[in-house]
Order: sequence, then structure tokens, then C-alpha cells
Amino acid sequence: MNLFEYTYNLVRQIPSGKISTYGAVAKALGDIRASRAVGRMMNQNPDADDMPCFKIVYSDGRLGGFGRGIEDKIRRLNNDNIAVKEGRIVDFENVFFNNFETDYPLKKLRQNQIKLSKNLIIKDDFNSLDTIAGVDVAYPKNEFEKACGACVVVDYKTKDVIEEKTVFALTDFPYIPTYFSYREYPVVEKVIKNLDNKPSVILFDGNGILHPYMCGFASHAGVLLNYPSIGVAKNLLFGEVRDNKVLFNNKKIGHVVFSKRGVKPVYVSPGHRVSYSTCVNIVKNLLKFRFPEPLRLAHILSKKSLVQRS
Repeated sequence: MNLFEYTYNLVRQIPSGKISTYGAVAKALGDIRASRAVGRMMNQNPDADDMPCFKIVYSDGRLGGFGRGIEDKIRRLNNDNIAVKEGRIVDFENVFFNNFETDYPLKKLRQNQIKLSKNLIIKDDFNSLDTIAGVDVAYPKNEFEKACGACVVVDYKTKDVIEEKTVFALTDFPYIPTYFSYREYPVVEKVIKNLDNKPSVILFDGNGILHPYMCGFASHAGVLLNYPSIGVAKNLLFGEVRDNKVLFNNKKIGHVVFSKRGVKPVYVSPGHRVSYSTCVNIVKNLLKFRFPEPLRLAHILSKKSLVQRS
């Protein structure tokens, strides 16, 4: 679904003389976690005359930002009979609107994650370990321009690059914590399906089962593509680290892997059809710097290709 357009349509519901907040719009989407994403979507609104993003403010009445400048935001609010004093909405409670008509799309996506997680296989389920792919997506500053998905396939034993592939595609979903896969997957699916050499295992720049709903990007994509997959994340999403294991409710959900002393670790978790031990062994075998080589090379390729296209 196009979450940008869905969000903009929510904002268009705000009546004349009323305002709403980033949090209220996020709740209408189905999850308060989307508040920051709502802010970014308001900032990148391509047409402030058609979609009144100036009506979105902070929950304490402060105005927040505006792509055309704060003075223009105040002017538009005043023209809509909304008073502003010392950078805040006057009579906030009486002009606040949150009675949105919505079917809470993020709640539906959460249920989809839970459903997908029930299909996960956390054991080695592949015939051979010959090639490993890493995929990465680079985004332009303007999210209404095409993102670049890149995939690099390497020989697992020699580490030689066998294939590089890129695709460009528009994205219609902003970054929202724990919904990362819905942003990345459409682009990644295109680049993986365009490969000439099908890899044994795919490494994803994100989490596998190290996710509050056991369905991070690597798990989500692994199930949909029916591919052995591993999640490799730069930051710890949640859980407790103990003896280089990531635990949640005393259950192992991932591993902390260091390339060398003094370098920040990565957080490795099974995505689909790969065991814990194999995940760690594959990542360690492919570490030259902080990130395993297929992922590091895919990251470089996606950034480079995006710059060359711009």
C-alpha cells in the first residue's frame, strides 16, 4: 500500500478551523511509533496547497516544522482561523481534531507480520552452501524519487564476487520502527528476482527473528521469497545481551558478532531456513570489516549507483 498517500488523505480530513498532531495521525495509521514518520511525510509533502500539512503540530500546541518556513505556516493557520501566540496554537483543546475515518493500516500489517512469523523454519534447510548474497537499498533525500536496490553475490569459499545487480524503484512506505520490511521488501524483491546466479543464502541489512514480533526484514523476505536468509543489523532493536547472545524472556533470539576488538559489533539472527549456528558461522567467515563482505559491497554499490543516477 502507499502509506504516503494514505497519510495525506488522513490530513485532508481535518476540517476548516481545526488542527491535529503528529501523534494523532500516527494513531490513525495504527501505531504511535509512526509519529516521526508522519513528521517526515509532512516535511516532504509535494503540494502544501492540496494537502494541508500546516495543520499538523505537536501535542503540546507547539507548531513544529514546515517546509516553506514557520512564518508561512503561521500565515496559513491564521487564514484558516487558527490563532497562534508565541509559537503555540491558541485554545488548542477546542481546535484539536482526531476523529479520523481510518481502517488502521499499520494494525493490519502487524497482523500480517505475526502470520508470516508462524511460517518460519529456524534450521538449516538448503542443499549446499556455495554462494552468499548481500542486499542493500539506498534512498535519495527526496523519497518521491527512485531508490536503488543492490545485490552482490560472492563465492562462499573464495570470497570472489560472482555477480552485481542493481534496480531502481519508487518506494511508497516511510521508515517506521518494526515495519522496516514494508519499506525495503518491494525493492529487494525486484533485485533478487533479476539475479542470474541464485545464491544459497541471502544476507539482509536488518533483523531476522530479533524483532518484537519475530518477523524482521530477513524473516519477512525469507518467507515471501522462500529463501534461506540471515539478518545482520547494525544496532540492537530490542532484547538483552548476555554472553554475546541476545535474549528476550530468557529465550535466544540472536547473537552479537565482532569483526575485531574495538570495532562495534553486528547483531545476527536467523531469518528463515537457517540455524543459529550456521548464521554465526557464515557471518564470521565473511567478515573483513564490521559488516560481512556481501552486505558491505552491496551497500557501496547501492550508494554509488544512486549518486551516478542523480
